[in-house]
Amino acid sequence: QVHLVESGGGVVQAGGSLRLSCAVSGRAVNTLGMGWFRQAPGKEREFVIVDSWNGDAVHYADSVKGRFTVSRDHDNNTVYLQMNSLKPEDTAIYYCAARAFGWGSRILDQYDAWGPGTQVTVSS
Repeated sequence: QVHLVESGGGVVQAGGSLRLSCAVSGRAVNTLGMGWFRQAPGKEREFVIVDSWNGDAVHYADSVKGRFTVSRDHDNNTVYLQMNSLKPEDTAIYYCAARAFGWGSRILDQYDAWGPGTQVTVSS
């Protein structure tokens, strides 16, 4: 069973950067489709980035293109979300998700495991 735990959230000023980590246990990260999602207060959870097991198929939400990137550390079985040029509208709880099928998906129900989330707050 895959278990995920996010970390790295916090409070940052607009224009700043944060790197979120998603520690994966129970399965090698290089066999999983992964996704990062976020949920702002009063809004539905939305996709941010989805990534395939081999990194060949990465899709970004239009709102984060050119600012966010995803990477994997196979030795530490961890996925990272690097967030640059942060904006107040990026404020949300950020979740990582994994699916046994090795391709990411924008559809929440297609994921098999979710982390508890980490809060990101961007002040103006």
